[in-house]
Amino acid sequence: MKKSLLALLILLLLLVSYFFVGSASQAEEIKWGVNFSQKQTELLKLNWQENYSALLDDLEVRDVKLITHWDLLEPEKDKYNFEDLDWQIRKAEEKGAKILLVIGMKTGRWPECHIPGWAKNLIKEKQQKEISNLIEKIVLRYRDSNTIWAWQVENEPFFPFGECPWTDKDFLKEEIDLVKSLDLQKRPVVVSDSGEGSFWVSAAQLGDIVGTTLYKKVWFRQLSSYIYYPFPPIFYWRKAQLIEKIFDKEVVVGELQAEPWGPKLLNDLPIEEQEKTMDLERFKSNIEFAKRTGLSEFYLWGAEWWYWLKEKQNQPQLWQEAKKLFEL
Repeated sequence: MKKSLLALLILLLLLVSYFFVGSASQAEEIKWGVNFSQKQTELLKLNWQENYSALLDDLEVRDVKLITHWDLLEPEKDKYNFEDLDWQIRKAEEKGAKILLVIGMKTGRWPECHIPGWAKNLIKEKQQKEISNLIEKIVLRYRDSNTIWAWQVENEPFFPFGECPWTDKDFLKEEIDLVKSLDLQKRPVVVSDSGEGSFWVSAAQLGDIVGTTLYKKVWFRQLSSYIYYPFPPIFYWRKAQLIEKIFDKEVVVGELQAEPWGPKLLNDLPIEEQEKTMDLERFKSNIEFAKRTGLSEFYLWGAEWWYWLKEKQNQPQLWQEAKKLFEL
């Protein structure tokens, strides 16, 4: 018994040492991009076209993780509205930007699964059929666009977060197979998972590229308090190295925290509460932290909020700080 406990203790010490001790070299070149959600800009009572244009024209962002929402694309069954998404992709094409297009039921931003009202009460199998129809429509519509460099199928599909009716690894594989069968350019498929709550194995098994998240201070609803994730930069580097060695897959950070995460959505969160998890100094700190992970591609989460600060709060400082990343 004592020998077993000693062996377990040694194993734990080795794991802690491997994931928490040491440092990674900064990547020779880092690609910075942003996430963009039309629905998020509307939540903040912004003009989404002006916000998106400002990212491309003023900040000169050239890498966008563009989030689609099922309820915006198909508000009524079999009645698709691609006008807004067409505009976003066309604008990126005009500016020479590259898009990582997120598609499916769970695509990011609360409530994570953006199921239109007409589909919410369908049984699982019928929901999945409708999701497959949506994905087919999207891929066929945009597969000739050279501005899309990859598809992300679902967002953190293995991580239990959001108001979602189910998770289904077999169906995720069907979605990925469908995308690959339709995409004549054979672009890679990104599968994402939590940076802090996963070792990315399932994502690496199904995706061509692993997408992950990097958050530092968040509201943890299970504890009803803010927490600071204790993981050092080497934690993300070591996991990425294991994924590369075992699966020969690249890891990109699809969400780097650059906005507040509080007990309410941003439109209902007072500025003083927002500043508990994100302000100019914490933004700078997160950027420096990201550089020390050794990873080379990051999509910042919060570009809509920076624009809100500038346009609605007369606080352009964070917007101007972000601009420095894209001037490099």
